Amino acid sequence: MEFKWTYKEPFSSLVRTFLKRQGISKKLLAKIKFQGGKILVNETEQNVLFSLKAHDIVTVVIPDEEPHETLLADDVPIEIVFEDEHLLIVNKPAGIASIPAQYHPRGTMANRVKAYYVNKEYANQVVHVVTRLDRDTSGLMLFAKHGFAHAKLDQGLQQNQFVKKYQALVSGEVESLQDHGNISLPIGRDLSSLVKRQVIETGQKAETEYWLKKRNQACALVDIQLHTGRTHQIRVHLSAIGCPLLGDDLYEGAMDLGIERQALHCYSLSFPHPFREERMSFELPLANDMAKIAELI
Repeated sequence: MEFKWTYKEPFSSLVRTFLKRQGISKKLLAKIKFQGGKILVNETEQNVLFSLKAHDIVTVVIPDEEPHETLLADDVPIEIVFEDEHLLIVNKPAGIASIPAQYHPRGTMANRVKAYYVNKEYANQVVHVVTRLDRDTSGLMLFAKHGFAHAKLDQGLQQNQFVKKYQALVSGEVESLQDHGNISLPIGRDLSSLVKRQVIETGQKAETEYWLKKRNQACALVDIQLHTGRTHQIRVHLSAIGCPLLGDDLYEGAMDLGIERQALHCYSLSFPHPFREERMSFELPLANDMAKIAELI
């Protein structure tokens, strides 16, 4: 894969320094050097100590990635929301994990994306997961199609350039929900469980913002945006204010209102494209099981 930039500064700079500013790490430089890549300046091959001057054209050829044989391919169709040479965005169904675990090596979105890459005969067949979702959460999930894109997207995540929004169906004390509210409660492990989290003074800072869309006596539909990324944050916070997610038996959500998985859907994702000067924004309607309940509110 080839990337090209024009050096525009009036002062000189080493190729190594310039490429670092473009997001190319030492690890990727080593891969370029030792695994068949190239660095060209004005179409002449150079090393990282070459001194650039204004208007030089820098081209980097990154070698293809060898597939991870440990990741098995599941030839199951995926619903593609967007794809270009750098990104793949899919609609993850509820009930499917994002990535394999030690004793569950297949049946995940990563396995399905691997099969998609193989069937398409893509040169890069390594699956790079950028944004994960819990097994029972549906909605938008982002993959990078090569390591350089993954590194650039991770940088955007660390700089809080991503906006990810969810919709949830909740029950319980729905009359107490404000039109707009912030839940700021620390979250830590629940020592009585291997997986459960709880609001606890010694926990990590966690902040969840929500907007009430509609409600009836039994349940409510809310929009949610996370400002921190704690495990089970939405589930823990909404349960803590007396409004657990429908179908979320781990956090005492109602199991008798027509849904048996946590009623959580990632419907909106916005982030800067790693290689183009534009912001990407995507939205999905509610998953069918949630939409049927939402229509009755």
